[in-house]
Amino acid sequence: MEITWFGHSAFRLDFKGTAVLIDPFFTGNPAFVSDRAAAIEGVSHILVTHGHGDHVGDTLGIAAETGATVTTNYDLGMWLVSKGLKNFNPMNTGGTTDLGTFTVTLVRADHSSGDLVDGIPIGLGNPNGVIVKAAGEPTVYHMGDTDVFSDMGLIAELHAPKIAMVPIGDRFTMGAKSAAFAVKRFFQLDAVIPCHYGSFPIVDPTADKFVAEMKGHATRVIVPEKGRRVTV
Repeated sequence: MEITWFGHSAFRLDFKGTAVLIDPFFTGNPAFVSDRAAAIEGVSHILVTHGHGDHVGDTLGIAAETGATVTTNYDLGMWLVSKGLKNFNPMNTGGTTDLGTFTVTLVRADHSSGDLVDGIPIGLGNPNGVIVKAAGEPTVYHMGDTDVFSDMGLIAELHAPKIAMVPIGDRFTMGAKSAAFAVKRFFQLDAVIPCHYGSFPIVDPTADKFVAEMKGHATRVIVPEKGRRVTV
């Protein structure tokens, strides 16, 4: 499997001839420095963890251009359908769907999910993390935006992820210390990839504090260069 980080919480997974985007926040993302056409080339699926603009991002535009199927919680998905989304795979927390070369499971995240309509906040379902499983590939857990919570232990027991994308930027999600605590307390990962940092001034600018907190632990910390694929 190859994983590409596009800054903030946006990722691309490439495996078995399948290309999947997670939280494709490109437009307006100060950390997005990649070529957009290359980033979306061949994409067949988009997974969205929750309804905030920095995670929904360019989902509608990319789906229209590529015909990609969008998987997210039912409420957010139906809101996207009302805005023109054609291919929607509806789910909710705890559910799993088979998408051919992989399955996706939505799991809990401790956060919020919504947008503004005419200046009024609306809820867009519950926030989630996503579990991606493909035969012969490491199980991937994108935590979405979240705090540490004890049921991460159940997620680890049920799904045994080997690669995790973990928010570390603080203020809106876990900071470095909490994120490292979650990884060390609940998971047996081959590698962890920090995210949700280095984009807006209001969140942590680098992964340095997280790397320091993980020092000496067996889990490999991957801090990828934006837009460059890493093999896991």
